[in-house]
Amino acid sequence: MIPRLFSLFFILFSLSIHSQSSTKELIDSLNTIDNHEKKVDLALKIAENLQDSDWERGLKYIELAETEAKKTEKSDLNLAKVYAAAGEIYNTKDVIDITLQYYLKAYEIYKSNNIVDEAARVENNLAIIYAKSNNEKKALQYFLHVYRYQKSKKESDKLVKILNNIGTIYLSKNLDSSLYYYHKADAISKTLKDNTLKVYVYTNLARAYGLKKDKKNADFYFEKAFSFTDTSIDNSLKTFTYESLSEYNFQEKKLDEAILNAKKALELSKDNLFGFSGLRLNKLLYQAYLGKEDYKNAVHYFQKYNDISDSINIEQKAVNLERIRLEQDYKVRSQIRTLVEEKTRFKYYVVGLILVVGILVLILLLIRYRNRNISNQLEKEKLKAKEQELKQSLEAKNMVLVGKAMSEIHRTDNINEILTDLKKIKLKTANKELQQAIDIVLKRLEKDLNTDIWKEFEISFEQVHKSFFDKLTIDYPTLTPKERRLCALLYLDLTTKEISQITGQSFKSIENARTRLRKKFDLTNEKVNLSTYLNSFKPENM
Repeated sequence: MIPRLFSLFFILFSLSIHSQSSTKELIDSLNTIDNHEKKVDLALKIAENLQDSDWERGLKYIELAETEAKKTEKSDLNLAKVYAAAGEIYNTKDVIDITLQYYLKAYEIYKSNNIVDEAARVENNLAIIYAKSNNEKKALQYFLHVYRYQKSKKESDKLVKILNNIGTIYLSKNLDSSLYYYHKADAISKTLKDNTLKVYVYTNLARAYGLKKDKKNADFYFEKAFSFTDTSIDNSLKTFTYESLSEYNFQEKKLDEAILNAKKALELSKDNLFGFSGLRLNKLLYQAYLGKEDYKNAVHYFQKYNDISDSINIEQKAVNLERIRLEQDYKVRSQIRTLVEEKTRFKYYVVGLILVVGILVLILLLIRYRNRNISNQLEKEKLKAKEQELKQSLEAKNMVLVGKAMSEIHRTDNINEILTDLKKIKLKTANKELQQAIDIVLKRLEKDLNTDIWKEFEISFEQVHKSFFDKLTIDYPTLTPKERRLCALLYLDLTTKEISQITGQSFKSIENARTRLRKKFDLTNEKVNLSTYLNSFKPENM
């Protein structure tokens, strides 16, 4: 009974991919794009377009969509989209087991990623499929999940549809539960302007009360249902309402009313007389006329019932054969895919083994190479240590040179100060003997002061930095002694401030001297540091 009823009710959130382009144009587009996510969407659209005209080809595009989904950044969510779409496509062929497999795969991915909206949509589809396969427990489980979700979303029209479906599942097993959910749907539908929803809910309430033998409420809700049956209501819903009323009339032994309403339902469904609704209505008319002992009409409608039944059985057998074929085809495809995956895995194992062996060989070669180079590395370290030692020795000698120059400058400054003080004392004293004594001291100090400090510095410098002045004189013979001295201090990488302190010249004087040097070295327009340039005069063996 449940599958028959569900063919008449709303299917919530049923989504189909509507393509506005031809299949050929979609295939052309698919072949020109590189984006994997767009390829997934296009492949699914093509598969949906081909599901009726070329099923085998359509399946290949589902497989292509799955392959492309695995290449996307969010592969899980795109795979879920593919599985949901594949479920919908198999559902059109009524292949319930495969449909369930795909929907469950999609649902698990959406659920694990907490994609609540999509999970609810798939849950609704699962509920409908389980209802079709008469698994009422599972159908209720998923419908109740969707109900809680839609309750939180406060989408009233969808809530009415869910409650209506839950009530219908309970209709054959627990009338009180069925009425509970129908009344909840009724309470919400009153807030809506959707007459179609109201007609469904009122008709179902009437049917439930009719099964409960509550004539008063059954009549009341049938009357309410028909009060909303205007031109906006489609014929399939009107057929459902008249058929339900006819069944209720028959239960109440109101055979004339049952016949009248059944004929109205048949008239409304005249474009689809060979469906399940036509089968039920002709059976009802046959039974009603039989009850009235009108055997002529009873035979007439029994013959129609029999013809429709034969037609449906033939069609059902064809559908069953097609379903079996599709299930077998799916199993074969799954086995082929498994074999291909196993073959691919085996290739990976072989490649992995080759890589491991290659790595081991490489490790052995590296060990040999390392052992061979250890001695070379040790030699390099020794040379490096020796170079470091020489460098430190050179730096120490440079420090001694600078220190000596600084010391000499301070000594000269001190002697000059003493000379100045003694001259002042000599001018102030009247004692001739004291003046003569001071003159003797002054001569000795002046003799000491006349020592050529920078000559001594150059000699000491030359001992440390051999041939520097020779090379400098050869390349730049016009350099003055002061410029040669400045070159030596710059070679030692001293700053302008430090040179100023050593030479006793002002900062500006040193800067001007540096500028003149740059000009003589032809470095005026070059961005080269003078100390760096002078270090290029370093002998090669240093």
